[in-house]
Amino acid sequence: MAYVTTYPYTNEVLRKYDPMSDEDVDKAIDKAGQLYQSWKNNAVASRKPILERVSQLMLKNQDKLATTIVHDMGKLYPEAIAEVQLSAAIAKYYADNGERFLAPTPLLTSAGNSWVENDPVGIVMGVEPWNFPYYQLMRVFAPNFMVGNPVMIKHASNCPGCALAFQSIIREAGAPEAAYQNLFVSHDQIAKIIADKRVQGVALTGSEKAGTHIAAEAGQNLKKSTMELGGNDVMVVLDDVDIKKAAKLAAYARLWNAGQVCVSAKRYIVEQSIAPAFMKALKAEFAKYKPGDPMDKNTTLAPLSSKGAQEKLDQQVKDAVKNGAKLEYGGGIPDLKGDFYNPTILSNISQKNPAYYQEFFGPVAQFYVAKNDDDAIRIANDSNYGLGGSILTGDHKRGAKMASKIDTGMIFINGMTQVAYPELPFGGIKRSGYGRELGPNGIKSFVNQKLVSITKE
Repeated sequence: MAYVTTYPYTNEVLRKYDPMSDEDVDKAIDKAGQLYQSWKNNAVASRKPILERVSQLMLKNQDKLATTIVHDMGKLYPEAIAEVQLSAAIAKYYADNGERFLAPTPLLTSAGNSWVENDPVGIVMGVEPWNFPYYQLMRVFAPNFMVGNPVMIKHASNCPGCALAFQSIIREAGAPEAAYQNLFVSHDQIAKIIADKRVQGVALTGSEKAGTHIAAEAGQNLKKSTMELGGNDVMVVLDDVDIKKAAKLAAYARLWNAGQVCVSAKRYIVEQSIAPAFMKALKAEFAKYKPGDPMDKNTTLAPLSSKGAQEKLDQQVKDAVKNGAKLEYGGGIPDLKGDFYNPTILSNISQKNPAYYQEFFGPVAQFYVAKNDDDAIRIANDSNYGLGGSILTGDHKRGAKMASKIDTGMIFINGMTQVAYPELPFGGIKRSGYGRELGPNGIKSFVNQKLVSITKE
C-alpha cells in the first residue's frame, strides 16, 4: 500500500513515505507489549499530566497541524483549525475525567463486599480514515492512554502527514514511544497484527466494506472490536419550522467538509405542506457555497479527498438519475482544478433505485417528501444504516416524541448531528457498526471490567 500526500486542490504529489517491513512491525508490537506490562500496575493519574500536555501542544501548533490536514485531504483551513481544537478538547476531557471514569464501581449485593475494577487489557489496534485525520486518532488514543492500553494505528494511506504529525505531538508531550505508534502497513500486515496475542482490541472507523473485513479478522481471533462505519443520516424537517433558518442549517449539515462526513445530513425528509418552499430555500442556500483554494478564508466548499472519490461520486449520481431520480440542483464535476464536485440535490428516488440505500460521500443530498410525522419516521427507518440524525421542529416535545421512534445511535433536535462535544458518546446501530467512542462510555470500550468480591464468612 502506497502512503502518499497528494494535495486534492492541485493534485500535486507533495511527499511519498516508505512502508514498514514485517520486522519493523514485530519491533513495534514488542515495544507496545513491554509497555503494557509496565503500565498494568501504574496509577491512572500518572498519565494525566502527559495527556494534558498533548492538549496544550495541539493548540500551540494548531496552524501547522491544520495546514497538514489541508495538504493531506483538502479540508478547508478554518474547518481544519476547528478539528485540531476539538482533538485538543478530547485529550483535555479524558485527562480531566479519566481517573473518575475508571474508578472502581461498588456493587450492592448480598454476596459480600464487591466492586468492579476497570483494568487495561493490552494493545489496541486502530484502523482510521482520512476525513477527520486527527479527531479520529484522538478518539482512540486519549481514552486508551488513560486506561493503560498502548495504541497502534494504521492511518489512511492519503493522510501520512497527519499520521506522523499526531505521533510527533504525543512524543513531544512526554509519552513513552510505544504509547502511540503509527504504522505504514498493508492489509495483510494488519491481519497479522490483529492475530498477535498481545493485541486485545481492534477499533475501526471507516466504510462498511472496511468494517466487514476488519471485524471478521477480529472475530476469528476472538478480539473485542468497535466499528464506526457509514451512515445515511436523516434530517427530518417538520411543518412548523422557520423555513429559511432550517434550510440554512440543512445546507451546512450536508456540505461541511465537502459532504465527506459519516454523520452528514444525507437524506432530507420534509413534510409535504412545506416541501416546495423548503426546496426553493435549500437551492438558494446550496448556491452560496463556492469552491476554491482550501487555504483561502473566502472558500466555502472544499475539494473531495481524491480524484478517485470525485469519480466515484459522479458515477453514483449518474446511476441514480439513470434509475429515475430527478436532478433538482447541481450535479457534475466543475471545470476547475482540484477534485471538486458541484453541490447536488436529488429527488424522486424510489426504493428500486440503488441510490435509495447508498451512502453518497460528498456534497450530494437526497430529498424525500413525507405525508406526516409517522410517514417521516417510516422513511427514516427504511435504511440499512443507523448512525445519526436530526429533527427540525418548532415544538421540542413533538421532536422528542419522534426521536424516540427513529432507529439510530444518535439524534439531535433542532441541530445537526454533533461531533464537537467530547462528552457525548458517538456510535451507531445496524450497518453503521457497534460500540461507542467518546464520553464516559468510550473509555470503557477496551477494559477488563473485573469483579472483585470478598465472600462473607
